[in-house]
Amino acid sequence: MTEHQLQATCETVHLGGFSAQLKPALIVESGDRVHVETYSGFHVAAKAPPEFLTSAFETICHHLPAERRVGSGPHLLTGPIFVRGAEPGDVLEIRLEAIAPRLPIGFNAIRPGWGALPQQFTQAALRFIPLDLEKGIAEFPPNTGIRLPLQPFFGILGVATEDRRSSIPPGLYGGNIDNRQLQAGSRLFLPIFVPGALFSIGDGHAVQGDGEVNVTAIETSMNGTIQLIVRKDLTLTAPIAETATDFITMGFGDTLDHAFEHALQQMIEFLQRFIGLPAEEAYVLCSLAVNFHITQVVNSPQKGVHGLLPKAILPVTSVL
Repeated sequence: MTEHQLQATCETVHLGGFSAQLKPALIVESGDRVHVETYSGFHVAAKAPPEFLTSAFETICHHLPAERRVGSGPHLLTGPIFVRGAEPGDVLEIRLEAIAPRLPIGFNAIRPGWGALPQQFTQAALRFIPLDLEKGIAEFPPNTGIRLPLQPFFGILGVATEDRRSSIPPGLYGGNIDNRQLQAGSRLFLPIFVPGALFSIGDGHAVQGDGEVNVTAIETSMNGTIQLIVRKDLTLTAPIAETATDFITMGFGDTLDHAFEHALQQMIEFLQRFIGLPAEEAYVLCSLAVNFHITQVVNSPQKGVHGLLPKAILPVTSVL
């Protein structure tokens, strides 16, 4: 296993989407570990306080080449990472070993026309929120005594497909999943669609509630340590994940009903394939023991739902 450092520069980040035509920022072997740096806030940098900006980030904001601008989304992603040996039909296992904010500040933004209540909250609003990295908390609203424990994760973890895609919606390739369960210690499994997988990462969130209802979390630049493993012993049609306590299936759809149905169907198939249950028993078990959560309702046109299957109820805890 080789250790790699992937810093965020004009040559190693891309803005707005996923594309199989992007030059890889890094080439690794399956099983290599990557210490990666990401920046968030490309479109708010001009209004940001000095502590939100670094010289490297300012350089990216002012000098990002046109060929690294690949979609309509607002997200600045680090990558893509080319994994040798990865082929369409394989699965990419991403081990999220460490995740930590790079800066003691993040932002939250309301965008007109976006969010769960766009007709009620019609005015743009941008807030920069201090992060107490030593105590692991953010106080919001300020001076109220309301303290939010930091639970950092990457909102976007995705591979490229043959078609260029915006960074806004999630999909079968991962992308803007915004699943707060994917914290340090978890594993994410993504179907691979193009040679090398071309994995990208970013959209750091210091803390987020399920739903992400006003469009954003506390968005911040984030460092991470990940291990990328090509799994030729697995085949998947949609992302699944594993934490210390749960197996997680994910569903996406143009409505919450459709997203829920997809997450439920994925969980039934998981129970059939990996636990060995017949479909009807799997359906019943989902009603008895699986907890379905709204992942996000704002990444138009795809909303997200995820189901959590507690490992504690299973006769085995290692199936992936």
